[in-house]
Amino acid sequence: MANQLDLEEQEKLDDLKHFWKQYGNLITWALIAVFGSIAAWNGWQHWQRSQATQAAVLYDEVERAAQAGDIARLERALTDIRDKFAGTAQTQQAVLLGAKVLYEKGKVEASRDALTWVAGKASDEGYQAVARLRLAAVLMEGKRYDEALAQLNEKFPPSFAALVSDRKGDVLAAQGKSAEARTAYQTAYNTMEPGADYRRLVEVKLNALGVDAQAAPSTAAASAAGTGGKP
Repeated sequence: MANQLDLEEQEKLDDLKHFWKQYGNLITWALIAVFGSIAAWNGWQHWQRSQATQAAVLYDEVERAAQAGDIARLERALTDIRDKFAGTAQTQQAVLLGAKVLYEKGKVEASRDALTWVAGKASDEGYQAVARLRLAAVLMEGKRYDEALAQLNEKFPPSFAALVSDRKGDVLAAQGKSAEARTAYQTAYNTMEPGADYRRLVEVKLNALGVDAQAAPSTAAASAAGTGGKP
């Protein structure tokens, strides 16, 4: 009986050796790939956390410089955070903050450059959208109307549609293109929620152009009228 068990064990061992000889390398490399991927992911996560932590320190420096109104210090901090941690959310927030302070301090060109950086480099489409809206306003004030409209014709998240139309209306009105401005403002007005405070501001702009926003047909209604109510 013992010999029979020994033979069975030997057969199993031989089968195992045969299996390992045939598939051992494949299994080994598969395990290396799996554990290597896990190690790489953990390393990436650690690097991301480290980047975010270090960027947060520089963001604090930007914020302190902004609060103190120390422009030289602010510009140094903005340069550091952009050069070292361009891909972090903290950097995008810091540069937007810096652009605002620079503009308020009369550093319009530096503010425009900062907004251009966020509009072109930010990984978050929301920050990009905010930067483009602000940049369009700065360009408009500098009478660079075509550049302002070019920024507003870039791709925006759907949630920014009303604000983009409103800003287009501002640029077109500044150019003296009243009819086009009315269309842009009306689009913004129709897109906004009825109870939104900002909608009342758009209504004021429409009234200034001789349009009763509430009496004007909505885009949807006008479209339906033009097609006889058919979808």
